[in-house]
Amino acid sequence: MVEIKTPEQIAKMREAGLVVAEALKACREGAVPGATTGELDAIAAKVIADHGATSNFLGYHGFTGTICASVNDVVVHGIPGDLELKSGDLISIDCGAIVDGWHGDAAITVLVGEGHGPELHELSRVTEASMWAGIAAVKKGNRLQDVSRAIESTIRRQPLPPKGKYGIIEDYGGHGIGTAMHMDPHLLNYVDRGRGRGPKLVPGFCIAIEPMVSLGTPHTHVLEDEWTVKTNDSTWAAHWEHSVALTEQGPLVLTAFDGGRAKLAELGITAAPDPLG
Repeated sequence: MVEIKTPEQIAKMREAGLVVAEALKACREGAVPGATTGELDAIAAKVIADHGATSNFLGYHGFTGTICASVNDVVVHGIPGDLELKSGDLISIDCGAIVDGWHGDAAITVLVGEGHGPELHELSRVTEASMWAGIAAVKKGNRLQDVSRAIESTIRRQPLPPKGKYGIIEDYGGHGIGTAMHMDPHLLNYVDRGRGRGPKLVPGFCIAIEPMVSLGTPHTHVLEDEWTVKTNDSTWAAHWEHSVALTEQGPLVLTAFDGGRAKLAELGITAAPDPLG
């Protein structure tokens, strides 16, 4: 069942989303050559604690981090630890927080230091652009599949990188969010006509939109730690995510500092007013 939120509950989710935004901002600034993924985890943990929130990642089914730190060919669910970042790396950082029982969840991809080829800049740009296209499709009267279509079509329209292709990761996708981090419905980042059009989007509908894209295969495998997800062909991947609420006035990006106003305006969409002012 899809959990529909009241405006007051969306305001609480906005509080959680802003904590996540602050944690990811601090992690982005800390993702420099020589930093370890464990140090980034400690940065996020401090931000969350300083805001009186709690982590929804730490302890989740036994996960040992406050963030997922996924480097290079790791798509998602990388466990933070002693791995030292070096110039030229790509890291996707996923983070979540809880405020008064309400969840926020978002992810960014950071190019560490210098020395990245244009294909890595494009990989991150294309993945982020597809996320915003999906967010723009969160409107009254649409169905969940319309969000999937917007994500996939944005990726498919892009010029292919010189030495590869864009693989839309198949085994992982977005999800409902609210009183739990992962809720119905599951959001594919591509259209699967066999699943139907999905639920109708109505005010109070909240979802985490998170495309994951590789420079090669859409197929992945999980390492022996039962968390770390890598691409089967070792190509590098990017991951971007925002939590979004549909209100009577339009979409509100709960985990963006400006509620998504600037990016949505570029797409001709007016973001909903921020319930926190």
